[in-house]
Amino acid sequence: MSEFFKLAYELISQIIYYLVEWLTSIVMGFLKLFVTGWVAYIAIFNSYFEHFSLPLRIAAVLLALLLVAIPTVGLVIGMRKLVERIRLKADHKDNTVLLKEIGRLNRQVLNLLDEKNKILALKVSSIGGMERIPYVGASALLDDTLPTVQNVVPGAVGAGAAVGAVAAVGVDTLGGLGAEPAAVAAPAVAAVAPVAGALALTEGASTPGNGSDDAGVTVGGATLAGNVNINAATSIGDDTITTAAAAAVTAAAQAQVQAEEQVRITANRFAKLSLVDAKYADYEQPLFDNDISLQLFTENYRLFAASQLHLYYTPEIVRRFVAGMSASKLLILEGISGTGKTSLPYSFSRYLANPCTMVSVQPSFRDRTELLGYFNEFSKRFNETEFLRAVYEAGYRPDPSFIVLDEMNLARIEYYFAEMLSVLEMPSKDEWVLDLVPTAWPGDPVRLDGGKIHVPGSLWFVGTANNDDSTFTITDKVYDRAIPIELNERAAPFECPIQPQCHVTCDHLEVMFAEAKRQHPITPATRQKLDKLDSYLQTRFKLAFGNRILKQMNDFVPVYMACGGTELGAMDYIIARKVLKKFESMNVSFVRDEIKDLIVYIEKTFGRTAMPDSKSYLQRIQNLY
Repeated sequence: MSEFFKLAYELISQIIYYLVEWLTSIVMGFLKLFVTGWVAYIAIFNSYFEHFSLPLRIAAVLLALLLVAIPTVGLVIGMRKLVERIRLKADHKDNTVLLKEIGRLNRQVLNLLDEKNKILALKVSSIGGMERIPYVGASALLDDTLPTVQNVVPGAVGAGAAVGAVAAVGVDTLGGLGAEPAAVAAPAVAAVAPVAGALALTEGASTPGNGSDDAGVTVGGATLAGNVNINAATSIGDDTITTAAAAAVTAAAQAQVQAEEQVRITANRFAKLSLVDAKYADYEQPLFDNDISLQLFTENYRLFAASQLHLYYTPEIVRRFVAGMSASKLLILEGISGTGKTSLPYSFSRYLANPCTMVSVQPSFRDRTELLGYFNEFSKRFNETEFLRAVYEAGYRPDPSFIVLDEMNLARIEYYFAEMLSVLEMPSKDEWVLDLVPTAWPGDPVRLDGGKIHVPGSLWFVGTANNDDSTFTITDKVYDRAIPIELNERAAPFECPIQPQCHVTCDHLEVMFAEAKRQHPITPATRQKLDKLDSYLQTRFKLAFGNRILKQMNDFVPVYMACGGTELGAMDYIIARKVLKKFESMNVSFVRDEIKDLIVYIEKTFGRTAMPDSKSYLQRIQNLY
């Protein structure tokens, strides 16, 4: 072994020797090049310089200066770069990217200002139908006032030009409102015509004596004519022109208000929702089955999915899905890809003859407008989404409706779905209201109430989620309000006869849920065990159930039992997914041994073979640490 260390020592020492020699040669070469080499340079220069003629001596001097300047410039540039980098790093941040971004934004601002100048020149050139006014250029950047005809086009100072400009602006404003031209422009034309006819005297009244002159002003393509008798030399002062121009502007403003009112009365801001109104104007409800039981309801769904859609689910998954519907309006389907997370709500809605609405969540979702849309102040229309249409349409239907948020954790759920989470927490369904627009318009859809939309109680939201690097972690705020359902394996295919759809109202579904709570309440013995487990978790882990989870448990367990499950099976699932899941957000490395004791306590309290989901989940958490 000692021989091996000698070999390693000699090899490493030789490598270090050569490395040091290489670095030394570089340093020595640098010193000879820029420090000690000057003696040799001067000697070579003198040996040739004394034999040169005057032109060659000048060339030699220039060559020497050039050779000196090159390293000097390089040194100066290097020092400047070093100083600039030190300044950028003065605040311990790399500001290079920021400076580049500022430069890019400055270029964009200049481009936008140039485009603004061109648009401004086009607007000014169109005033009063006069000759084209040239592009104002950089003055638009320096002046705060709009360039006028008088200060851009020489000689255009007549009163008729001013009135024509004002009238044109007024009618042009009206033309952009989208109302009927004849009906909207009439008030402005009537108000501006006398003023235009009077002011036309400025152009034509220059000769004394009796006479007449026909003066016309073009307003938005219509000519306003006035027959004016001239008895003497007439001139109108600046005050009269100002008063007339103000009257014209006032008339145009009044006409604009009338036009906006007309738009408000006749506008249809919600095109998709209005189509839903038309769709259900003559809607005929199917014949509903109000005698079916929960157990038969779930079994028939499995047969329907298998026989008509070739989708297979275990009875356990179906029980959890239906029981989850009774406990929350939000269900989250988790699991590996390909286990049927999206097809489960899709097939269930087909079973109820009310196909669900699929909403693909995008990583860019940040707020409620991604789901509900927004009101466009420019077009006076609401940009509706399929999510909004589905919420509105669910209010027309008596049967259960579903909206599937596919890949819902590609964006942060607590951002774009926050308002809906808060609304669904309201104790009264009458308070399940979302604001869309501030006020109601006469042309709004019939089921909107003062610009607000009601979230119907017959609507469920189902989200699918994957847990990988491309998604966000679902927070406790979302988990507490939802019922998570894990799908980690596919059910085995089976043969069965064709099963038809089931028509059931949401009211009957709620009746079945209430009946299950009466027939299958949580037994006192199980509740006592649950209280013991709650006390144990609070003492050892500072972890409690919470009132919301207890309420969901009281709703979930009876319905799960009515669908054919057991009480401990339902309790085991809720405890594992709603209570013990909170360990994932805790630093449990220091309580790893405590988890072993918790598993022993669960076996002692509920039985050695009971609570398999909770025990397997705790063992998985323990293995992570």
